[in-house]
Amino acid sequence: MKVAIVHDWLANMGGAERVVWALHELYPEAPVFTLVHNPARLPEKFRELDVRTSFLQKIPGAKSKYQWLLPLMPVAIEQFDLAGYDVVISSSHACAKGVITRPEALHICYCHTPMRYAWEFYHQYLEQEQVGRLGRALIAPVMTNLRLWDYASAQRVDHFVANSRAVAARIRKHYRREATVIHPPVDTAQFACGPREDFFLVVSRLVGYKRIDLAVEAFRQLDLPLVIIGEGSQSGTLKKSAGPNITFLGRQPDEVVRDYFSRCRAFIFPGEEDFGLTPVEAQAAGRPVIAYGRGGVLDTVLPGETGILFSEQTPESLAAAVREFLQVESRFSPERIRNHAEAFDRSAFKEKMAVLVNRLYTEHWGIR
Repeated sequence: MKVAIVHDWLANMGGAERVVWALHELYPEAPVFTLVHNPARLPEKFRELDVRTSFLQKIPGAKSKYQWLLPLMPVAIEQFDLAGYDVVISSSHACAKGVITRPEALHICYCHTPMRYAWEFYHQYLEQEQVGRLGRALIAPVMTNLRLWDYASAQRVDHFVANSRAVAARIRKHYRREATVIHPPVDTAQFACGPREDFFLVVSRLVGYKRIDLAVEAFRQLDLPLVIIGEGSQSGTLKKSAGPNITFLGRQPDEVVRDYFSRCRAFIFPGEEDFGLTPVEAQAAGRPVIAYGRGGVLDTVLPGETGILFSEQTPESLAAAVREFLQVESRFSPERIRNHAEAFDRSAFKEKMAVLVNRLYTEHWGIR
């Protein structure tokens, strides 16, 4: 079978890009079609990909300001010529699933989430970016048209794969489609348990929806040591509200992050994510997770065995969960936590995806 991979944009490294790389390992001859490509922001190994970009690539500043091109993305994604491919696998959290394939081709969409800023958190994003009345008036009709296109283009997909049960539920709600759940790949072999030290850890981009403000306020009240790795638009605000027990390290290399994972007392995860790679990475280092009990952590954290979930997205609820953790900390086994994390290893992802693609291909083309 001749396979093509489609991804929204290859402009930075994140969980979605790890899925693209794993798909490339499964189908090394498959080209990767993407709206915008910025190789300088990606690991060296990504340069071996056969990347084919849209007309957006030629727009000045597109490599760094691609978000501003959102109104043009549906048009751009539909321009890709995929007529020569039997199977198209789209990796989509925005527009990639909207590609047009030939009628007899099989289109499998690995959906990281339906477009969150269009469906789930539209008003929240406007608040975080401090968009004024005029901006809201201009954005509203764009988002309405985008939601209409997003739903219509979802009907082009033959089979959806969701990265968590939470995303499968969103696909069902917004697209009226069912999805197979296959968790994304995590490089668990890169993490190891180390000697535990007396600090809690956050690893995150410091932006509004990650809710790192909850961790800062909760630990200000608790007066326990907290280390925060990451940077973002809220860095200044968070530092101003933090107490002396909270240390900000900014952006750090992967090896430094892994070292802090291995030594922390527990990992703090106050946001709601589609899947959430960092809680799994913390568990791969044998560390328990204290997380808000919504979204992908419901698939990855076992309450009482590999972590503790809190029910309200407030500093008080998080602080109460930390106090609970302090009372039962000795019950958490690093070996048990590590073993649980290995179920999310990249080898498991590749095996499940290969089996699914082969089965769907056989059924779609009527092969006996």
